[in-house]
Amino acid sequence: MKKIVDTWYGANPISWLKPVSALFSFISSVRRSLYTSGRKKAYRASVPLIVVGNITVGGTGKTPLIIYLARQLLYAGYRPGIVSRGYGSKAPSYPFHVNKDSPVAHSGDEALLIARNTECPVVIDADRAAAVKSLEQHYDCNVILSDDGMQHYAIARDIEIAVIDGRRGFGNGYLLPAGPLREKPERLNEVDYIICNGACHLRFNKPSYEMTLKPRHLCHLLSSEIFPIAHVREEMMKSKVSAQNNETENAEPVATKHKVHAIAGIGNPERFFSSLCDCGFDIITHVFADHHVYSLQDINFEDDYEVIMTEKDAVKCMDFARKIDWYLRVDAVIDEAFIDSLLTKLKAFSI
Repeated sequence: MKKIVDTWYGANPISWLKPVSALFSFISSVRRSLYTSGRKKAYRASVPLIVVGNITVGGTGKTPLIIYLARQLLYAGYRPGIVSRGYGSKAPSYPFHVNKDSPVAHSGDEALLIARNTECPVVIDADRAAAVKSLEQHYDCNVILSDDGMQHYAIARDIEIAVIDGRRGFGNGYLLPAGPLREKPERLNEVDYIICNGACHLRFNKPSYEMTLKPRHLCHLLSSEIFPIAHVREEMMKSKVSAQNNETENAEPVATKHKVHAIAGIGNPERFFSSLCDCGFDIITHVFADHHVYSLQDINFEDDYEVIMTEKDAVKCMDFARKIDWYLRVDAVIDEAFIDSLLTKLKAFSI
């Protein structure tokens, strides 16, 4: 799989996959036309529904954006609810209602992360229409956010937001499986907003907004305490100096950056690794598959270095957390003009 993913973001796709991509394009176009033409009925929610998605596979930053939007909507006086597929979940039944105390095995990592960071109602189901209906039946929401539902045409949407990875863009430009695209780039001409995660060299036919994922603080998995990043790094350095002072006189000088294990089981781990380096850490990287289910053996290394992971990984490591385990909290930061425009657009709907 890694070889195929590498070709997605290289210059030359695997040639024998090109015909399969053409077939994928045809099938997805036919499927979409069935809904846009009205031959298949899409479920329309009783309140405005905002879809957040992308046209590529892999991590583009949708989850931090969903959390950002939910908080902004709450601040503006709305009562948002959130639906998601709940990738990797094995709930007792569906639709499944996720709260901050849900077992991660039932909810999946992203849905649990959203529930804990927003305290909004979250309902998961591979059938997004069923999730929306359940949300409407059980909660007094007046706006709904759909996480990663851009290609889920069985639900009608009032506003579409597409998230683009500014660094990786559209890769080699091919649709699955020869490339990373779910739909052709022309699809972006139809969305309401384009959010670029990081600086982007691409040009669009409509205004786009840049999003950055800003590191906020480090959270201790075992105690749940929150600390400034610089404070944790300095304490780690002091601990290392103290340990070396207790060893032989010929110990090597302490480095200016503290070495840590960096763990990422997300769609684009390089973004997380770069953030840790920018925070002043010297990292030993460990890449796992997106949505990887962790065990203690995965994060147990034969040294005394601390371990820093993403928050998405942390929700799956709480049951066996140790004193050396941390996660980096990041928040989405976007130009205020975007949320101002979105709130203005929402006012056009009867809520």
